[in-house]
Amino acid sequence: MSHVTILGGHGKVALILARLLQAGGNDVTSVFRNPDHTDEVEATGATARVADLEQLSTEEIARLLEGQDAVVWSAGAGGGNPERTWAVDRDAAIRAIDAAEQAGVRRFVMISYFGAGQDHGIPEDDSFHAYAQAKADADDHLRASGLDWTVLGPGALTLEEATGKIDVADGGEREGEQHTSRANVALVAAAVLDDPSTVGRTIDFSDGGTLIAEALGEPKAADR
Repeated sequence: MSHVTILGGHGKVALILARLLQAGGNDVTSVFRNPDHTDEVEATGATARVADLEQLSTEEIARLLEGQDAVVWSAGAGGGNPERTWAVDRDAAIRAIDAAEQAGVRRFVMISYFGAGQDHGIPEDDSFHAYAQAKADADDHLRASGLDWTVLGPGALTLEEATGKIDVADGGEREGEQHTSRANVALVAAAVLDDPSTVGRTIDFSDGGTLIAEALGEPKAADR
């Protein structure tokens, strides 16, 4: 049994992921901010922990992570407020990465977005800039850490049903917007936690035609 903490545990991806991990025999703790969401989180089988990552110090997050084998970052400010985006998607994520190292947690999976990086090209006057830059900074901090990391870059999220099939980017120019169901994101996150070959890889993916285990099996040119 692995002990896994999901940070941002009330998100749509996180709720699906918690059920998947519990069904796989893992012990899951889901951390979320709003106590009103406790029943919904507990219904997944996870242990509910109410804590506001935006307000917690690195040391406080480390205490939350003591005894865990893996962390999945699935938290986010949800857009619309640049100050909260910086505070959650960059600063809190960076504290969580440092906290995992302090707590001795080796495995860290970051849910980012398709094409995230310092070369995002989003101008500062664009409403998406804060999120793009915050994710780029947090992802880079994770890559520079001593953790066994994986960065997942799903396409634009949808509410479609899980198919269990994806396409992993091959490093070429992508045509049009990529879409990924939240249910497939959860399946991929669960799969990489069980797949040591995904350590040290950034995996951009979208809904597609290849079974997840097969799609993850060979590193692509896009793995950064």
